Amino acid sequence: MAMVWHSDLFPKASEAELQRTKFLLSKYKSMCMLMDDFEKYEADMKQVAIDGEIARRIDQEDLHADKTANAVIVAEKQRWVYEKYKIYTFHLRRAAALIPDEDAGHAIQYRYLKGHSFKETVLFFRSGMSDSTVRRKLLEGTASIAGTLKLIGFFDQDNAEF
Repeated sequence: MAMVWHSDLFPKASEAELQRTKFLLSKYKSMCMLMDDFEKYEADMKQVAIDGEIARRIDQEDLHADKTANAVIVAEKQRWVYEKYKIYTFHLRRAAALIPDEDAGHAIQYRYLKGHSFKETVLFFRSGMSDSTVRRKLLEGTASIAGTLKLIGFFDQDNAEF
């Protein structure tokens, strides 16, 4: 009986959820850069959508299109992506902060949250860890993040696109 309770309290992420976590971690730095760009240049992006060809015809079958209405659709899509990225990055940072293994947490922080390559990460940790240890710590950290995301219900909310 206690075993069932324990597994319900700390659910283990499935392989698909683990792969989704790896994908989101690999895109973390790009998401942050795009969010920063959107925050700085949102007004300019709206104006470019109105003035430029991006909003001329959203659907190629349209013979005539309302450029202003299409620009609003483009701007709303950009805002929607920005909001999704905010949710993803917030939960990834939150889950990364909860990694119990300090070395795994540092490896995840350096590799994914700071956006360094695997080679740079290995070189950074060269004095304290071997290549295989760095790889193992990244896998442990990713599994921990996936487990935390599952526990907080992230994958249930993300299920529409997942």
